[in-house]
Amino acid sequence: MVTVWKIPRVEQVIKIPLPHSIRTETAEICLFTKDEPNLSAEQTENLYKKLLTQNGITNVSQVISYKTLKKEYKPFEAKRRLLNRFDLFLSDDRIRRLLPSHIGKHFYERKKAPLCVNLKAKNLAKEFQKHIQGTTLPVTNKGCCYTARIGHTGMKADEIVDNIIAAAKVIDKKLPKNWKNVKVLHLKTLKSVALPIFTAHISNLNELDRQPVVDRKEGEKGKKKKKKKKTKKTAKKVNSSQVAVKTENKDVAATQELVIKEKVEVVQEPDEHNDEEEIPQLVPMQITTLAELKVILKY
Repeated sequence: MVTVWKIPRVEQVIKIPLPHSIRTETAEICLFTKDEPNLSAEQTENLYKKLLTQNGITNVSQVISYKTLKKEYKPFEAKRRLLNRFDLFLSDDRIRRLLPSHIGKHFYERKKAPLCVNLKAKNLAKEFQKHIQGTTLPVTNKGCCYTARIGHTGMKADEIVDNIIAAAKVIDKKLPKNWKNVKVLHLKTLKSVALPIFTAHISNLNELDRQPVVDRKEGEKGKKKKKKKKTKKTAKKVNSSQVAVKTENKDVAATQELVIKEKVEVVQEPDEHNDEEEIPQLVPMQITTLAELKVILKY
């Protein structure tokens, strides 16, 4: 278990090669492969099985082509059975972007996401052994504690120590902010208490507090610049629209004044009782169409 001082901004998966294998000989391994052109799903699977046996790779239990994965493992129950059946999943790196939408989120929640393998590598046995014998450390931006499997209870104590040292060296290079970001290292099994094997000094946190301030400011400056550019563009758009509305309103007001001044009718109501003349009321001509407005504006 790795506990960090500062939670990283970006998620990543750190691949850790180990000197001693953490999987038993009976571990079930599944390989997802790319569909070969002009070949059926069965022919593609047989082709890659022969390729594995030719390179001395015998610990892969089953080969599943991408076409088979889409057809036979589409229901949720089939995906769940597939997940529980195998201990490790490997994938051809040419189809790694297509797998998440087909295997579902449960593979990632159970930390059994397929590891990418280069099936065109010159030394294919070494490529497979690196992933089968190694482990991964999923680093998320939602918490400060991450776990990686580095052994099992059937291994010797010296082998576990070698794996711990090898994992620490990789974490030192690939963890965000390197080894200074490591706060505590714990060693535990599924049912045991977490035993601390390394605890960092508080001075590492003080050094980290000095570094990210610059990064944050630079990030905030970049964000502010982008926001300013966006606001300028929107301001220009708003100003142009306001000008257009104002000019239209001015034209309408001018036409209304012309109508009131030039086209008026005097309305007089006769009054039998009062001989005095009443003040005439000015009534504008009603404009119902745009053609009438244009005619009035011409005059």
